[in-house]
Amino acid sequence: MNHIVKAGETLYQISRDYRIPLATLLQANPTVNPNMIYPGQTIVIPGLPDPNTLPYRIEVNRQNRVLRLYRNNVLQKDYPIAVGRMLHGTPTGQYVIINKAPNPGGPFGTMWMSLSKEHYGIHGTNDLTSIGKAVSRGCIRMYNKDVEELARTIPIGTLVTIY
Repeated sequence: MNHIVKAGETLYQISRDYRIPLATLLQANPTVNPNMIYPGQTIVIPGLPDPNTLPYRIEVNRQNRVLRLYRNNVLQKDYPIAVGRMLHGTPTGQYVIINKAPNPGGPFGTMWMSLSKEHYGIHGTNDLTSIGKAVSRGCIRMYNKDVEELARTIPIGTLVTIY
């Protein structure tokens, strides 16, 4: 897949966001000068499919606290979610699902799906009363049954738009 460089990004941070070694990123982009990347530049992210080739996409509405799953641009399902609280807002923008981890432990419920932004993901919760509220440290929380269903449905590389 391709990543379009945003203002202020570094190749090192892009490698961290996608959880791939910097050396792997440099190898996949031999013509890129790592000291001179610029906004709008295209960086190849190896090992991930182009989200535009996948039938699924996700939209997250932070204000309404809903995650919408689309298949071929047709709404399949709305899921209630929790989002980031004051000072820990859920980041807006476009990301992709880069991995899935069942039973991650701790407060993350029964499933974790990493976004292509370091430290952020879509996950379950052990605190069912938090769904529908702005209480997380920026992640998107779902009921465990919902996040498991979502993880079974979408492939790695699925586009996630948060607004």
